Amino acid sequence: MKSVRWISPLSVAVLVVIGCGGGRPQDASATTDHGRQPEAPMQLADAPAASAPAAAAGSATVTGSIRFEGTAPAPEKVKMAADPACAQQHAEPVYTEDVVVNSNGTLKNVVVFVKEGLSGSFPAPATPVVLDQKGCWYIPRVLAIQVGQPLEITNSDATLHNVNAKPAANPPFNLAQPTAGSKSTKKFAKAEIGVPFKCNVHPWMHAVAVVTDHPFFSVSGADGSFSITSLPAGTYVLEAWHEKYGAQTRTVTVADGGTASAEFVFKSQ
Repeated sequence: MKSVRWISPLSVAVLVVIGCGGGRPQDASATTDHGRQPEAPMQLADAPAASAPAAAAGSATVTGSIRFEGTAPAPEKVKMAADPACAQQHAEPVYTEDVVVNSNGTLKNVVVFVKEGLSGSFPAPATPVVLDQKGCWYIPRVLAIQVGQPLEITNSDATLHNVNAKPAANPPFNLAQPTAGSKSTKKFAKAEIGVPFKCNVHPWMHAVAVVTDHPFFSVSGADGSFSITSLPAGTYVLEAWHEKYGAQTRTVTVADGGTASAEFVFKSQ
């Protein structure tokens, strides 16, 4: 009589897992949307087989300012007459924003982020960063976003816009938003500095993004200041990046519950 070998339930479970396990996730691909309904968020590409341990949030803060030295370049007046739906939304002239020097001598739209010194991984926030098209203008001109964080692109104008993004490390996309209230959501799979956005319908519309793999970044505003919060204690290399004047770095050390400061100075070229 033939003998029957006994197999434990644990062995059966292991065999099922091996037999049903998937391979690598497929890479995200570039998509083009020409007037269709908003598409599903882009899936992240090249997910690692095993992620690094999640890093604990800290209680340290780094603050500072971005000073500007020299003569600020004169902003150029933006001509929107080609689309009356754009021009009629502005009672006052609109000027270019590639260089904005504030009244206190500081520089707006500089992204400051931690370049070196972090360890572990940081889950992406579920709250989206919003890039709006209002008055035939990108708001904000410069944005920072974490890898995997949703980017919600909206059209607040009653005219056609198309959002043409041309990253180098991430898949490009070019989508149409024909009506007011149109929304699309995208995600970036890799860190990248200086992702350009433009509207082919309105060639004066430009924006730029910095994508980091952590949440420790800030964009200088109308007073030229920045603030990076919830850092773990440590020594960090900070980078300040401007779309025209390039990048600078500073090293800071900050303790739990403490605050460190850093100042960057950009000069006219």
